[in-house]
Amino acid sequence: MRYLVTGGAGFIGSHLCQFLLDKGGEVDAIDNLQTGSLDNIAHLLNRKGFRFFKEDVKNAMQMESVFLEADSIFHLAAPVGVKFILHHPVTTILDSVKATECVLNLAVKYSKPVLLASTSEVYGKHLDLLDPDGNGRLKEDDYRVEGTTRNHRWAYANVKSLTEFLAFAYYREFGLKVIITRFFNTAGPRQKSDYGMVIPNFVQAALKGNNLEIYGTGQQKRSFIHIQDTLSALWALSNNTNAYGQAFNIGSPEEISIRELAEMVIQLTQSSSGITSLTYEEAYGTGFEEMNRRTADISRLKSLTGFDLNYSLEDILRDVIQFEQTRLIG
Repeated sequence: MRYLVTGGAGFIGSHLCQFLLDKGGEVDAIDNLQTGSLDNIAHLLNRKGFRFFKEDVKNAMQMESVFLEADSIFHLAAPVGVKFILHHPVTTILDSVKATECVLNLAVKYSKPVLLASTSEVYGKHLDLLDPDGNGRLKEDDYRVEGTTRNHRWAYANVKSLTEFLAFAYYREFGLKVIITRFFNTAGPRQKSDYGMVIPNFVQAALKGNNLEIYGTGQQKRSFIHIQDTLSALWALSNNTNAYGQAFNIGSPEEISIRELAEMVIQLTQSSSGITSLTYEEAYGTGFEEMNRRTADISRLKSLTGFDLNYSLEDILRDVIQFEQTRLIG
């Protein structure tokens, strides 16, 4: 099997490329390196069966030549991180939609199955407003609750929703074999802190003895899944024809507050760091809105594939700590 991974030099994409190679596949990775990095795939560049193309996924001519050789496509290319999205609003909207349109068009033209990466951001403030007592988790067919279009915080959520609508439309109209996956805070080694990713930010600060910065009260809750568990879920779905035409949450049903996460990082690193608080305005500017809870129901994924989590939050943190320690020494 030859796989095409768009966004192949990103955090999840680079791990997926390695995973597919280890499974005996051949892999073509495409990335414009806007938020991806060659460092993420440096160890793969000389591996047999791996090819990297520094190219924009919107470039249909280049994409078509790679599509011809691919048996299956993982479309992960997209702007990433709250800070990047807020600072690059036009890129966030146009690149995501145009790239997905290009991938889906070519997939229909050459009858290639596609796994499309989406995000838990599409749910917006669902658990805040429709489950205020905190008794539930987000399910794939839940209604979505988002803010005003004047607030760019919601642009990414709506753009990813649009790419899902587009994928479902190609499935219905053209019979495209497409699977949609919604990531809930995948974390692990090689994840960058540059774009506001909380775990590498906390770990790097703790290892340097700096204060860990939390935004707002720190009582907002998140669930985190290890990159290796995410890869196992992607593999299981991509090899199950019953997944076509459906969306699946990929995450953990266990949640933790951001303050508790910071305390856990300090404890595991044995750091002398403290915790400081910033308002959302100080962190992101005027008008920023946050989701207080974002926790996954993964029963659909489990029911179809038998998937289960193999890594705990502590496992995630220990792996990230070990990676960051090595990086600081090196």
